[in-house]
Amino acid sequence: MLERIEADYLIETALDPRKAAEVMAGEQSSGTFIAVPGETPELKERSAARVEKLEIIGEVPSPSLPGGKRAKDNPHGPIQQAHVTLSWPAANVNASLPNLLATLAGNLFELGEFSGLRLLDMRLTADFAKAYQGPKFGIAGTRKFANAPKGPLIGTIIKPSIGLSPGETAALVDRLCAAGIDFIKDDELQGDASHCPFDDRVRAVMKTINRHADKTGKKAMYAFNLTGDLDQMRKRHDLVLQEGGTCIMASINSVGLTGMIELARHTALTLHAHRNGWGYLTRAPALGFDYMAWQKIWRLAGVDHMHVNGIGNKFSESDESVVRSARAVAQPLFKDKPCIIMPVFSSGQTVLQARATFEAVGGDDLIYAAGGGVMAHPGGPEAGVRSLREAWEAAMAGVAIETHARTHPALQQALGTFK
Repeated sequence: MLERIEADYLIETALDPRKAAEVMAGEQSSGTFIAVPGETPELKERSAARVEKLEIIGEVPSPSLPGGKRAKDNPHGPIQQAHVTLSWPAANVNASLPNLLATLAGNLFELGEFSGLRLLDMRLTADFAKAYQGPKFGIAGTRKFANAPKGPLIGTIIKPSIGLSPGETAALVDRLCAAGIDFIKDDELQGDASHCPFDDRVRAVMKTINRHADKTGKKAMYAFNLTGDLDQMRKRHDLVLQEGGTCIMASINSVGLTGMIELARHTALTLHAHRNGWGYLTRAPALGFDYMAWQKIWRLAGVDHMHVNGIGNKFSESDESVVRSARAVAQPLFKDKPCIIMPVFSSGQTVLQARATFEAVGGDDLIYAAGGGVMAHPGGPEAGVRSLREAWEAAMAGVAIETHARTHPALQQALGTFK
């Protein structure tokens, strides 16, 4: 059992990498830029971070970021990158996620010793498993709420993203429910707009979903975006619950860690975590967070679903990175508390990525949310939903999508539209 918290980093420095790593360890524990009274050997033994491992991985021709220091005795020396593992006594943070973030990802990004610094991964002590609930529902609960015991949850995002009234949103949901969709979500831009107030939208949408559920026995899961202040989010959650909803959504970078922890403690519904803004934390390769580290925080905080982008997406992320992210959320955090959640594939998804997604993930425990891939289908949203389900049927059966499309018109139309 770990007695110390560990974190892995990529560092880039024009100084001696070992000395730079020591500065990093000191800055994030008992030290500062100069020795101070009271920093005794006994205090260091009790509270100081340690450099556990350092591996030089190569040199770069120029600094990745501005402002990095140069060695005074060798101003034109090499700029080296290294993998570093630091550790901290668990007592430094006492199983507090907010204080953990301040320790592992605080002022160190600004340190002049580095022209690059990125948090790659972390390993936490069992105290964190005791302190935080993790997901309340996870994969099994999501499937139960959505009445989707097998296969991917076929989903979509309300489009246009913003601008529809509550009645127009409900009318679109009516068509999607008629097509047997599993999952629908608000776009992250649609919160509590004047033209589509949250409360009115919930009542209109749930009236439609409940009517279909009474008729067919299947209740589509709708993730209502309740992002707001903490009291607002609790109130909005309670309305969704009262109206018979099964899912709420929050933008985690907007709400913040404490907001999500408290929302997860309050919720009786599945909690859908939207990662909008993730790019500013990760897009620079030598700065910020790797998803492997970042997603562990939110899973422990209590989310049930988390976005991982999508294969062949419209953004800048590589397919390799997307697959690593999806696999990461399925890796147990602790032996007795795995905290496994459902990855959400979105961003430019259509029938074309179904097979690649299935093969890359190696299973169907996922939400496949296609906005334009459903709404832009020439046969309308109903045919869009049908085509996605048919594409996944082909993928899971190992049948070429073109072959399956010959006897499935909606899929055939989708191939003609999105190829």
